[in-house]
Amino acid sequence: MRKFFLLSLFTCLCITVFSQEEPDSVKTQYSLMDYGKPQEYIIAGIRVTGVKYLQPGHLVSISGLSKGMKVEIPGTKITQAVNKYWKYGLFSDVKILIDKIDGNQVYLEIRLKEQPRLNKLLITGLNKSEKNDIEEKINLKRGTQITEDILNSTSLIIKKHFREKGFFNIDVNMYQKEDTADVGLVNLRIDIKKNHRVKIEKIDFEGNKAYSNKRLRRVFKKTKQRDLNPFKGSKYIEADYKADKKKLIDFYNENGYRDAKIIKDEIVPLNDKRIELKVDLFEGDQYYIRSIKWVGNTKYPSEFLNRVLGIKPGSLYNQKLLNKRLREDDDAITSLYMDNGYLFFNINPVETRIENDSIDLELRIYEGKQATLNNIIIKGNTKTNEHVIRRELYTRPGELFSKSDIIRSVRELAALGHFNPETISPNPIPNPADGTVDLEYKVEERSNDQLELSGGWGGYYGFMGTVGIKFSNFSVRRILDKNAWRPVPSGDGQTLQIRVQTSGPIYQSYSMSFVEPWFGGKKPNAFSFSIYSSKQRSGGRTYSSLRDTNSFFKNYGASVGLGKRLKWPDDYFSLYTEISIQQYYLNNFATYEVSSGRYNMATLGSSISLGVRLTPPYSLFSNKDYSTLENADKFKWVEFHKWSFNGSWYTSLIGNLVLAVHTEFGYLGYYNKKIGSPPFEKFDVGGDGLASTYSIAGTDIIALRGYDNHSISPKSRTGTTNGNIYDRFYCELRYPLSLNPSATIYGLVFMEGGNAWTYWSEFDPMNVKRSAGIGVRAFLPMFGLLGVDWGWGFDAISKGHFHFVLGQQF
Repeated sequence: MRKFFLLSLFTCLCITVFSQEEPDSVKTQYSLMDYGKPQEYIIAGIRVTGVKYLQPGHLVSISGLSKGMKVEIPGTKITQAVNKYWKYGLFSDVKILIDKIDGNQVYLEIRLKEQPRLNKLLITGLNKSEKNDIEEKINLKRGTQITEDILNSTSLIIKKHFREKGFFNIDVNMYQKEDTADVGLVNLRIDIKKNHRVKIEKIDFEGNKAYSNKRLRRVFKKTKQRDLNPFKGSKYIEADYKADKKKLIDFYNENGYRDAKIIKDEIVPLNDKRIELKVDLFEGDQYYIRSIKWVGNTKYPSEFLNRVLGIKPGSLYNQKLLNKRLREDDDAITSLYMDNGYLFFNINPVETRIENDSIDLELRIYEGKQATLNNIIIKGNTKTNEHVIRRELYTRPGELFSKSDIIRSVRELAALGHFNPETISPNPIPNPADGTVDLEYKVEERSNDQLELSGGWGGYYGFMGTVGIKFSNFSVRRILDKNAWRPVPSGDGQTLQIRVQTSGPIYQSYSMSFVEPWFGGKKPNAFSFSIYSSKQRSGGRTYSSLRDTNSFFKNYGASVGLGKRLKWPDDYFSLYTEISIQQYYLNNFATYEVSSGRYNMATLGSSISLGVRLTPPYSLFSNKDYSTLENADKFKWVEFHKWSFNGSWYTSLIGNLVLAVHTEFGYLGYYNKKIGSPPFEKFDVGGDGLASTYSIAGTDIIALRGYDNHSISPKSRTGTTNGNIYDRFYCELRYPLSLNPSATIYGLVFMEGGNAWTYWSEFDPMNVKRSAGIGVRAFLPMFGLLGVDWGWGFDAISKGHFHFVLGQQF
């Protein structure tokens, strides 16, 4: 009986599971042989049980145990294996059991219980937008194991997210509930209570002697304390506060305090809604530059470099300005060298002596050898042919490396419109062994073809609709290649545009134009060709009334132009010359000084910054007495000279606030006083400028917001527009509301003025009809440009007008 008892006890001890206390009261359990002396075994087999989602083979490798390994039972290897599983945090229970012992061989079972996995996530206490933001940040997907680490990190992410937005007292509570339909899954509910957003009651600086608290608070651009101004925000935004602290040190550095630093700063809660910011400063001394010495310069003399640097001895020691003049500005010392091939150039400012409030600067230069361009590599163009890119580059093999030429090349590539300007990246690849550099341009194709769908309502024409299509990367030479029609031949940078405009029975217009920007393929000579036709009726707004009157005005025309890039004053200037021929056909159209007949016009035009269109002076070569001719004969061949000027300037004021200033002028002149100005080509000022992109009845439509259409220009005795001279000025303040490429939106306020006159004797450029207003522009990839303006005409009878813009791009 005693032997039987001892044998039974020995067997029980072999399969007894011992427990040991783990940190945080987690129990680790083993099945070990509990007898006085550990015994060595060879592992004959290992199996993993209790897991559903994890791979058993991988779990065995985690343990560090393997078949054929010698282990002591009990021993450290078993203990280490269990601890490794706990370390991963993926399991709620870990056991290593003995399956079987066969002599000196042991079979082990690793019994694991996985942490529960996420089935559903529910977030409460937030609006839809906030929920979406939090879900994206915590990134808890279905099937994610819900461990203590996951829960803690999730809570920290949520609190940090709202802390950055000024919510300091946020409460985050999490609740798990087992899913009854699937064992091992849980539903997680996160209750979020933001409480009040804290505001800054006071910003207090300590240690500042050179500048007052009031002055330093102005350095903080976005972090403001509460005061009597209701329009000044005092919300605490952590990211803004960090940026403003950097601005504070920059402010000190720019004013000669090179040693300035923030010793410490703290946020002092005053109550649930208010905090105080305390910033402890060390200003240090204010320093001046006593002397500047150049070392290592052989290309340029020190006197010349001093002039380029623009910083003189005796100036405040402004580290930011010094760095800009050495490296950052377009005309900095670094740019000067790199524009002349010194790719390996480097400059290092060293403070050689600091005495009292004075600093001696030594600017140490390493010029290196001049580098020449070797290979020019183009990457990323999947649609645009390589020669279209190469012809726009100002960097060519064999030339000296030039930073400004690279910048100009990137600008020209962006101007093509075929590539995403944000991702055009030049990458120099130096070859120091032979003093050359390969230059790689990476581009990203984007579609800049346009489908125009626009419309508006106003004036005599009522609704005016436009349908147009513009292919901006067309290829004529691939027209016969059937494989190139996807949907049209492309890749050569040519432009093909077709437009149709109509207001129903009253007006129709058709036009087609083609532009080859590099005519001949060797020089940037732009060849253009266009044809157009329009028809306008009068007498009513229905087809039957129009048929009864049979009154119409037709306009046919074609033009050929050639543009050339000039070399003087520089290659930013261009000259464009165009020859066009037009015919006006009137039939009982009593709006002009002539009502019936065909009238021809051939013009020659050029433009640099000033546009000129002119016809031959037919009357000078004719023996006719034009003072006795009827208008129908007088204007059989229309003659005139037409001048125009357009100029726009853009200036960044503060941050993203931009001031846009625009001015334009037009003059229609004549050669022969007995003929006078022609009945066509007049300037019609006022209104929304709906037809500014085309000519209605031989008239240029000039927008003037805040006024009715056709309300500004003087009228002839027949009631038609008789504006031979006009001017227009406006300035806009534009501020981007969203710079997201998927929705670019900016708001604007404008002031505008313009007028039109018949005779030079009446012309007064400052006597303008004034208006002001507000507007918004939005560019959406699917719809193109959308916009609306509201303008108030100060000199109008009917005040207050809305003007709309609508377009679409694909």
